[in-house]
Amino acid sequence: MTELEFRNKVTWFSFALSLLVIWVHSYNAELFLGYQAATGMVYVLEHRIGDWFGQIAVPGFFMISGYRFYRDFDWGKLRGKWQRRIKSLLVPYIVWNFLYYLSYVIASRIPAVEDVVGKSVVEFSLTAMVDAVVSHTYNNVFWYLYQLLWLVLLAPVLYPLLKRVWSGLLLLLFFWILVQVKPDGFPVNPDAMIYYGSGAMLALYCRDTVESTENGKRLAAGLFSLLAAAAIYYIGLWRACIPSFVLCRLCAVTGLWLVLPGKSLPEAKDFMKHSFFLYAVHFAFVRLINKGAAMLMGSTVPEWYGPFGLFLVMPLLVLLISTILEKILRRYMPGLWKLLTGGR
Repeated sequence: MTELEFRNKVTWFSFALSLLVIWVHSYNAELFLGYQAATGMVYVLEHRIGDWFGQIAVPGFFMISGYRFYRDFDWGKLRGKWQRRIKSLLVPYIVWNFLYYLSYVIASRIPAVEDVVGKSVVEFSLTAMVDAVVSHTYNNVFWYLYQLLWLVLLAPVLYPLLKRVWSGLLLLLFFWILVQVKPDGFPVNPDAMIYYGSGAMLALYCRDTVESTENGKRLAAGLFSLLAAAAIYYIGLWRACIPSFVLCRLCAVTGLWLVLPGKSLPEAKDFMKHSFFLYAVHFAFVRLINKGAAMLMGSTVPEWYGPFGLFLVMPLLVLLISTILEKILRRYMPGLWKLLTGGR
């Protein structure tokens, strides 16, 4: 696989994951239907889709990030990688968190939209602003970026362990145990480390397989991984085993990557190349669409297929809105666009 083909496949894959993650935040059964018989059915249907497909999105982001950071990695490249991540991760993290905080400050003071944002009056002070920016208080989906910043910063500690097979596997096993323990005060989520570290180890030891163009073997390995993910999911569901779900998502992401062709993929369209922007704005638009529609309906209780239909098309609605916003920003505010996307 050439470098251009690899980058194109990453674009397709990241775009697909960005659409899937929208379903995780689009649940709306209780919001529209209240507590009635149909609510349970819609709740189950939505969570089946969200749990089966949507929940692999962020693990996929971590695995791609780990893979790309440690692809062709050596100590001499660390400083350059850190410098690029300041632009592509840290700056957008600060800017987006500040904008979300400011939006909540303003919206919480406007009676007409107070119910939509679901917040009482948000404190406007330097202390509250710093807390919001550092801790992503009003931008919950950026927990992923917060974790990723830590993982990138810890590269001098992680690389000596990951570059040796056995120490790398022991590191992942250690965090596997921590998934069950759930330690307090630990800066890195154990499951985030497992996904990121697995991606890193694939880059260090299995690059030929990951970037293979042999369709038959790659497809067979991908299908096996997906079947393993399904089996592990149902075992974990039966035993209520959280580490099983982590392994399930690892297998699912790996399987999807392998079944996705490399050479035969058409070139990604322009709107597919802004997955980070789509991820950053999706939660706000999902909330506005769901709560806005519920408020407009008032006491009129829709049939079950109304909320469920909205849930199904939510990724397309958010994609449409974000694409329009992206074109406006790129044309009229290119400087802001570069800050928001980290120069992507």
